[in-house]
Formats: sequence, C-alpha cells, structure tokens
Amino acid sequence: MIVFFQSLLSGVLIGGVYALIGIGLTIIFGVMRIINFAHGDIMMIGMYLAYNLFTLAGVDPFLSIVIIVPVMFLFGALLQKLFINRILNALPQNQILLTIGLGLIMSNTMMLIFTSDYKILSTTYSSSSVNLFGISISEPLAISFAITAAITAALYWFFLKTDTGQAIRATAQDREAAQLMGINVKRMSIIACGVGAALAGTAGALISPTYYIFPQIGSAFTLKAFVITVLGGMGSVLGATLGGVVIGIAESMGAVYISSGWKDVVVFILFLLILLFKPSGLMGKSRT
Repeated sequence: MIVFFQSLLSGVLIGGVYALIGIGLTIIFGVMRIINFAHGDIMMIGMYLAYNLFTLAGVDPFLSIVIIVPVMFLFGALLQKLFINRILNALPQNQILLTIGLGLIMSNTMMLIFTSDYKILSTTYSSSSVNLFGISISEPLAISFAITAAITAALYWFFLKTDTGQAIRATAQDREAAQLMGINVKRMSIIACGVGAALAGTAGALISPTYYIFPQIGSAFTLKAFVITVLGGMGSVLGATLGGVVIGIAESMGAVYISSGWKDVVVFILFLLILLFKPSGLMGKSRT
C-alpha cells in the first residue's frame, strides 16, 4: 500500500508542473485558436535561463522565476507580435508549420550556443527527500508543486477578478463578439501569448533541478503539453490543470506497476480511452 501512495503522490507532484505547461498552451489556443508547437522549446529556454542564472550568478532555480517570468513574458509577446499575429487567419497547416519552425530555430540556436551536451543543474537539495508516514517525498518536486499551486491560484484570480483577465476570457469565448464589445483583441492575444510563454518558462525553471537540460528536450514536452491540453479540453484552464495531474499520476503508476519504459504508453492509452468516451476532453464543451 505504501508503494501505491508513494507513486500516487509522486504523480501528483510532477503532474502539478505538467499542469503549468498545459495551462500555458491552452491559454494561447483559447485566445488565438493556434496550437503552439514551439511551446516545449519555450520551456527549454526557461530551463537554460535557470541553468545559467544558477551557474553564472548563483541564483537558486526556484528564485530565478522572479527573473524568468518577465523575460519569458516579453519573449512570448514578441513572438506573437512578430510572427504568430501574421498567420492568425491563415490555414491551420500554415500555423502548424510556423510554430514548428519557430521551435526548430529555438532548439538549434540553443545547440549553437550551448552545444548538444546534457547539462545538469545540481543544487544541494536536488536529491533530497523528506519522509512522511513512510512515504518519501522529493524535496525539489514538493517545492515545485507548491510554487505551481501558488501560480495557478494567482492565475485564476487574474482571470476572474481583473478587467484584463475577463477581457482575455471574453476573447477566448468569442473573438468577434469581444471585438464588438470594444475589447482590443490584438492586445489580448499579445498578453495571452506572453502569459503562456511565461508559464512554460516557469515550468522549465521548476523542473531544471530534476531533469537533464539539452536543446531537444522541448519536443517531448510539446507532445506532453498537447496531450494535457486535449485531455483536459481545448481552451479550458481548469481542464489543463486536471489533465496535467492525471498525466502525472498515469506516468508514475505506469512506471511503478508496469515498467518505466512503458509509462508513456500508459499515458497515451489513457488519453485515447478518455477521448473515445469524451472527445471534447474532461472539461471541454462540444462546439456546435
């Protein structure tokens, strides 16, 4: 029974960080109806920022998010303004090709600067754990989960209580109606892309003490973010949160009870089963 609760808790902790990645992608999709296939590469840039801040300036990776959030917000806003905004009304395949191309530029740029060697961000607590009722809890994952929970709560407050947050939600629900109501939808798109990039960069910083850092790591997380977003319901922030936790638990359970090599297979089987019985995702609504 201890093994079950151990794997369940580990899944919830890593699932919280997955949720942060998925929320960023679903916000961008909700407002602009574009699937950002460069999302994992934006997260990878966040990992490298955390790594360099730690090795060059001694900034703790968890404290580095104070710097990474505004930097990645500006980066995301710039991407939207310079590239994504130009293909908002283009064919879906053109949008996909553009975001894939942007992701390739990011990963290859990082490879030119840092080479393809794996980097390890090793802190004094990277391998630390605490014991709670016989269950071992990874210290960096527990801190990451706590920070993720705080950011998610702040994000919900932003969307529910602020004028800008409500304008973004209105734009996500109906772009044309929001424009008719006087909302500057172009500005909301820039903010949404900035928020999505900031969340991805933050997730990268949070997992940097526990993952290898290399230029191609983004593609695996882009796929994971896509699965989380579709599983939770495209455009649903609550769904992405739930989807991230579900994926984390499925991965952890699959690794413990089947094999670590099969954990991704378990995730995709679960993903297909949920879509088979609820095609709009866990929290999504069918569009008519």
